[in-house]
Amino acid sequence: MQKKRTAVLISGRGSNMSALISAAKAPDFPAEIALVVSNRPNAAGLGVARAAGIRTLVLDHKEFADRIAFDASLDAHLRIESIDIVCLAGFMRLLTPWLVERWRNRMINIHPSLLPAFPGLDTHERAIAAGVRFHGCTVHFVRAEMDSGPIIYQAAVPVLPEDTADVLGSRVLRQEHVIYPAALRLLASGRMAVEEERVQIDNARMPAEAVVSPKV
Repeated sequence: MQKKRTAVLISGRGSNMSALISAAKAPDFPAEIALVVSNRPNAAGLGVARAAGIRTLVLDHKEFADRIAFDASLDAHLRIESIDIVCLAGFMRLLTPWLVERWRNRMINIHPSLLPAFPGLDTHERAIAAGVRFHGCTVHFVRAEMDSGPIIYQAAVPVLPEDTADVLGSRVLRQEHVIYPAALRLLASGRMAVEEERVQIDNARMPAEAVVSPKV
C-alpha cells in the first residue's frame, strides 16, 4: 500500500497532531505523517513531532511581508516534500484563497463546534452562553471562507448544567481525537469524494467512540 504523504500544520501544542501521529502508526493506516509545519517557532507540538521522528519545518509568519508571501512559501515546501494531504490542527492562520484552491479537496481541518454553529474562536464559551444542549466538533474540507467547507465527520457531546468552558472543551477534545484520524483514513484511502459541495463516503460508519452520551 502506497501511503499518502501527509503534512500537519500547527501553531501550538498539537494535540490533534499527536492523535494523527498515533493513528498513522498502524500498519494498515493509509497515510503517513511526513511533515509537521508551524508558524510559531516555540510551538510545543514541534518537539512532539521531532520525538516521533517526523520532519519539522518552522515558517515564522512574522518574517513574511504578507499572507500571500507566507502561503507561497508554505505551498512550495509542501510540494518539495511531495505532500498529498494537508491537515490543519490548531493552525492559527487564515489561508489565502489562492492556497486553499491549490489544495482543494486535499486540505482538511478540525473545528471545535458542530458547524455551521459557532465558527471562529471561543466556541465552548459561546455554546454555553447560547444555552445549547449539544456541542461537539467537525472535520471538514477547507474552503476560502473561515470554518466552512464540506463536512466529513461530526461528533456531538452533551452540554451539562455545571459545565465550564474548560470542562466542555476537554469533553469535545476527546472526540476530536477520534474523528480526525477517522477522517484522514477515509481521505487517504480514497473512500470519499466531494459532489456539489457535499461529501459522499463509501461504506463508512461513524467511529464507534464518537457517540452522544452523558458520560462522554
